[in-house]
Amino acid sequence: MKLAKVRLADGSRRVAIVENDSLQLLDFTQLENVRTLADVLHAKDPANLAKFLADPQATPIPESAAAYVAPIDFQEVWAAGVTYKRSQIARMEESKSGASHYDKVYSAPRPELFFKASPNRVSGPGEPVRVRADSDWSVPEPEFTLVLSPDMRIVGYTIGNDMSARDIEGENPLYLPQAKVYRQCCALGPVIRLATEPLDLAATTIELKIRRKGNTAFQGSTSLAQLNRELPDIAGWLAKEDEFPNGAFLLTGTGIVPPDDFTLEDGDEASISIAGIGTLTNPVVKGPRST
Repeated sequence: MKLAKVRLADGSRRVAIVENDSLQLLDFTQLENVRTLADVLHAKDPANLAKFLADPQATPIPESAAAYVAPIDFQEVWAAGVTYKRSQIARMEESKSGASHYDKVYSAPRPELFFKASPNRVSGPGEPVRVRADSDWSVPEPEFTLVLSPDMRIVGYTIGNDMSARDIEGENPLYLPQAKVYRQCCALGPVIRLATEPLDLAATTIELKIRRKGNTAFQGSTSLAQLNRELPDIAGWLAKEDEFPNGAFLLTGTGIVPPDDFTLEDGDEASISIAGIGTLTNPVVKGPRST
């Protein structure tokens, strides 16, 4: 089952079950304690709760009659780094001073985890993601993303774009928060696939396509089979000595890194497709340097 937040033609926002290119809107007036998508996701049985809240008398509406918005409410967004071999190599290439640290964390029991975004920094499908004005080397990072409940259960999966200023992080690893966390630094969506079935890692392919002036400027792919860590293990480390009363999104790292001579430009378009979830597309913006 797939769930989403959508904006209807009248401007209202609703939660819906997505099936066969149509949307079955949920009726939140039936239960006093269910008001958001997160309330459904954090329930003991999200799929059955969603089915219960779907009005069987209501006619599903076509996807074209609504726009997807970021499937986030009050959750924090976190991310894991250097979880694919390609990411390890890229981080070592960009940071001469910190290369050994990236090499060590790839195989260390403890993963690299960092805060990525608050809800106000997250863009939804079709909304801009941003390149920092003070960065001359930035890329999108397509990431399979875990949806975690307050008790840190993996309740769903979505697509994440972890925008990254490689030159800022490469200059000094201590600059990572500035390279990663800023306005419009992350995108999520378009839907959340509930974690009701085991994942086929090899079949869960991840593709990135960057278009520039109507042409493909970069294209790459990988799969979850190339991930160097177990998904529950990454979530488990995030849960250690911390608490998430609103739940969390956890981006699990990238295995697709454009070549070193590539950087995003204002007006580019980044599309990330993950098998079983869909495609997240965002325009790229970059403002002038501030003085």
